[in-house]
Amino acid sequence: MIAIVDYNMGNLASVKNAFAKLGKDTVVVSDPQKFKDYDKLVLPGVGAFGDAMEHLKERDMVEALKDFAHSGKYMLGICLGMQLLFESSEEFGEHEGLGLIKGNVTAFDTTAFSEPLKVPHMGWNRMFTKNHPLFKNLDEEHYLYFVHTYHVNCTNEKDIIGQTNYGYKFTSAVACDNVLGIQPHPEKSHENGLKIIENFINL
Repeated sequence: MIAIVDYNMGNLASVKNAFAKLGKDTVVVSDPQKFKDYDKLVLPGVGAFGDAMEHLKERDMVEALKDFAHSGKYMLGICLGMQLLFESSEEFGEHEGLGLIKGNVTAFDTTAFSEPLKVPHMGWNRMFTKNHPLFKNLDEEHYLYFVHTYHVNCTNEKDIIGQTNYGYKFTSAVACDNVLGIQPHPEKSHENGLKIIENFINL
C-alpha cells in the first residue's frame, strides 16, 4: 500500500486521483506513527519551504520521514516535497531540510541574462533524463508541467536523474538509493506524468 503524507501543504486530491486513474488505491496519512505500515510514501507539497518544515515539525513527522527513508522503502517527493528532501533552503531565509539528499535549494538567477528570467517557472517544459526505473518506457526527453520559483542544487552528480533548461540547466529529478524526487507535477502532466507514477508504483 502507498501512503500520501498529509501535512497541510499540498493538493492531496490531485495526487490521489492520479494514482486512482492507474487503478492504485492510496491512503492519505497524517499520523507519523503509521508511516512504517506502508510500502511506499509520497511527499507532495505546494508553498514555501520554511512553512512546510514547520508543518512537518508541528506534526512530529520529521524523524518519522527520516526513519522511513532509512528503512530502504521508496519515498517520492513531488515539487516542494522534492525540495524538502535536501539539506537546506534559502527561500525567505535559511531553513534546514530533511537532509536525505545532499544539496540545497536556491532561487532562480533572474539577472544573468539579457532579458530577466520570469519566475515562477510555470508551464510545460522538457526534462532530460538518465536511465532510471522511474522513467521506464519514456523518451530521454519528455514534457512535464512545472510551477516553482526555487530549484535544487544537488551536491552529488550521481544523484541527478533529470535536468531541465530554464534560462540555464537545473536539476529537476533526483534519486539517492530509495529516496526519489521530481520537481514537476506528474499528477498534472497527463500521459507522461501518469507513466512516472506507474513506474513508481512498480518499483
